[in-house]
Amino acid sequence: MSTENEEWREDSKSENTDAGRDGNRSYNREGGYNRPSYNREGGDRPYRPRFNNDNRSQGFSRPVRRTGDYDPNAKYSKKKQIEYKEQFVDPNEPIRLNKFLANAGVCSRREADEFITAGVVSVNGEVVTELGTKIKRADVVKFHDETVSIERKVYVLLNKPKDCVTTSDDPQARLTVMDLVKGACAERIYPVGRLDRNTTGVLLLTNDGDLASKLTHPKYLKKKIYHVYLDKNLTKADMDQIAAGIQLEDGEIHADAISYSDEVKRDQVGIEIHSGKNRIVRRIFESLGYKVVKLDRVFFAGLTKKGLRRGEWRYLTEQEVNFLRMGSFE
Repeated sequence: MSTENEEWREDSKSENTDAGRDGNRSYNREGGYNRPSYNREGGDRPYRPRFNNDNRSQGFSRPVRRTGDYDPNAKYSKKKQIEYKEQFVDPNEPIRLNKFLANAGVCSRREADEFITAGVVSVNGEVVTELGTKIKRADVVKFHDETVSIERKVYVLLNKPKDCVTTSDDPQARLTVMDLVKGACAERIYPVGRLDRNTTGVLLLTNDGDLASKLTHPKYLKKKIYHVYLDKNLTKADMDQIAAGIQLEDGEIHADAISYSDEVKRDQVGIEIHSGKNRIVRRIFESLGYKVVKLDRVFFAGLTKKGLRRGEWRYLTEQEVNFLRMGSFE
C-alpha cells in the first residue's frame, strides 16, 4: 500500500520503458523527484513526500523477448480478480433510485437523474420520473425495460497512456480507457473523474457509485499530484505566484505544493493540487504564458501507478479499497 512518503515515487522498473520513449526523466541523484519547496502552510518549509527508489540490488537482467500476442495484463485475468468484502447494508433501508442505478453499474448518479427524468426507468412496473425517489433494494428496477440489480464491486487502476480518451464510448472511434480494461471484468465499470486525451497517469475505474462520488465531489478534496513538462523554464517568481494563488476566469486557484523536479532543467515541475476543475493544471500554467507539453498524474487519492507501465492496469487490493471507503486517503 502506498504511504505518504511514496506519493512522489514512480517505480523504476515500470517507468524505464517510458523514460527511453519520452526523453529525459526528471530524477535527482537519489533516484527521485526533488522535494517541493513551497506549500500553503509552511512557506519555504521542505515538503515531506519524495522519491527514494533504491535500485542497488536490482542489477542488470537480460532483455525479455516477447511474441506478438503478448498480453501485459494477462497476470490480472478474471480468474485472479479480487473478491471484495461488501460493507453491511440493511436490506430494508430505503435507497435513492439514482444511487441504486449507480451501484448497479448502469451509470453515474448524475446520468441516472437524466435517465429518470427522461422516463426510461421503472420501479415495480411503474415509470418513475421524480428525482429523489427512494426505493427498497428488493424492488424490481428496469432500465430501458431491462431488469438491473446491484452488482458486486470492481476496482481497477489504470496507468493511462496518451492519445486515449477518458470516456465509455467515443463517437469518433478513438482509443478509450474502456478499450484498455475490457478484459478486466464482466461488470460495467466507469472512470472516476476525467483525464484529458493527452494527460497520462493514474486513473481509477469502478462500478462503485458511492465511492466514485466521494472521490470526485469537491467537498472531499482528494489530493492529486502531477508531473508537468513545460515549453520553457518556470521562473521562481511564477512558482511563488502559483503557490500563493492565481486568479482564473472561474475563480482563484492555488497549488498546495509545487517544486522543480530537476534543479538544472527547470522546465519540469511537480505540483500538488486538490481542485477537480476542468483542465486546471494546464490552465494554471497557460495563464502565466507557459505551454504544458506533457502532463502525467502520478498520485490520486492515495493511489499511485507504481508497478504499471503505460496502458497497463491492475485490481486494487482489499486494503486499498478499505482505505478509500473509509476516506483514509487524502
